[in-house]
Amino acid sequence: MSKLVLRVLLGLGVVIAALAGVVYALTYHPKERQEETVSCSPEAKPLKAGQKFKVLNWNIQYLAGKGYVFFYDLLDGSGPDVRPSKEAIAQTLDEVVRVIKAENPDVVLLQEVDVGAKRTDFQDQQQLLAERLNYPCVASSYYWKAAFVPHPKIMGAVGMKVVTFSRHQMSEAVRHQLPLIPADPVTQAFNFRRAILEVVLPVEGGEPIHIMNTHLDAFAQGTDAMEKQVLKTRAVLQGAGDRVLIGGDFNLLPDQASRDRLPPEHQAYYNPQTELKQILEIYSSMPSLQEAAARPEQWFTHYPNDPLAKGPDRTIDYFFYGKGLKVLDHRIRNEDTLKISDHLPLVAEFQVQ
Repeated sequence: MSKLVLRVLLGLGVVIAALAGVVYALTYHPKERQEETVSCSPEAKPLKAGQKFKVLNWNIQYLAGKGYVFFYDLLDGSGPDVRPSKEAIAQTLDEVVRVIKAENPDVVLLQEVDVGAKRTDFQDQQQLLAERLNYPCVASSYYWKAAFVPHPKIMGAVGMKVVTFSRHQMSEAVRHQLPLIPADPVTQAFNFRRAILEVVLPVEGGEPIHIMNTHLDAFAQGTDAMEKQVLKTRAVLQGAGDRVLIGGDFNLLPDQASRDRLPPEHQAYYNPQTELKQILEIYSSMPSLQEAAARPEQWFTHYPNDPLAKGPDRTIDYFFYGKGLKVLDHRIRNEDTLKISDHLPLVAEFQVQ
């Protein structure tokens, strides 16, 4: 091999290594399991044995509102909008706060909370909500974070969290990494790091309750990522015992009939047999399969921004809970939330068995 070729190869190696270093420095690299910060004021008291507690679960779509069709809202990526206006964000913040205060839940599970993202003017939406809601305890975890994403419709920083607020004392918070969508190393580095945020609520006179918050992938067609994420979710739930509850945006339908009702273009997002069966074999759900089948429109949680959708048309957000908990009153708050997010809030009251 000539010295010239050797120099060229060496130079290419240096360039590749430098680029890899830049990509690594720009992106987020959480551990498989890592402790997250719990912030609790002294006024937060532990739950008591037998006490009922109310939970609200909501994907708030980074306070964007319902006036847009974002580029990722269409399967081919051709949606015309790339970000919400400042006015839409401010108005949606007011509406999210209004609904949460009206429901007055003990625990709030939120997904798609932007922190430091270019598209929402680098707001700390967790802090904005915390100041307005005044819950004594909060924990959160990033599942998308990068200093710069070189996508033509992003071209800037991203930061998105799951956030859990609680009126009751939290003793710890743990982030569990979910399996990633298969991709080349560079694409995967800039992509989502979907996760489960687990918080522990002590119970005076009983065993603690583990409450989890998650948002599974939405663009995993043609891969086994959803099955792997569901299996990991089930394993994390099993590791927490019977007094366990998870809420979130699972991006999965409850059954094949739900898929058959969708326009053919939207059916492509989901497999005929839902991956959720791996969780439903062990855990109860809200809504239950029976509720979702008997009166599906009552339990729709998603109102896609795609113009093909004329209103909420599918259930993809849930609570799943163990034998140590019993669900009491529960519903989808859909009477005044259709213009706030592309998801509707789930509200349920639970009691320790």
